[in-house]
Parts: sequence; C-alpha cells; structure tokens
Amino acid sequence: MFNLFKKKSEIEKLNDKYKKLLEESHKLSTTNRKESDSKYAEADEILRKIETLNKN
Repeated sequence: MFNLFKKKSEIEKLNDKYKKLLEESHKLSTTNRKESDSKYAEADEILRKIETLNKN
C-alpha cells in the first residue's frame, strides 16, 4: 500500500520498457519480420543500458 507513491528507479523503468519491446517483437514476428527485428534491436539497446547501470 505504501508503494503507491514510490517513484520507479531508472532501472525499473528500463526493465518495463525492455519487457514491453520484447512482447511487441514477439507479436510482430508472425506478421512483420522487419518490424520485429527492429523492436528486438531497441530492446537489446535498453538491455545494454540496464547492464551499464547495474555495473555502476
């Protein structure tokens, strides 16, 4: 209940965005392979950002 007003950290925001992009990539993989690859590339970039933030 007390987490209602807690702001998300940068890593949590990036994780949410990463998961969303992977889901979109998976959905597009059956209809539009080029768009699917594009979403996967965006998700990969975000994963790299998450890894660099975790190292620091």
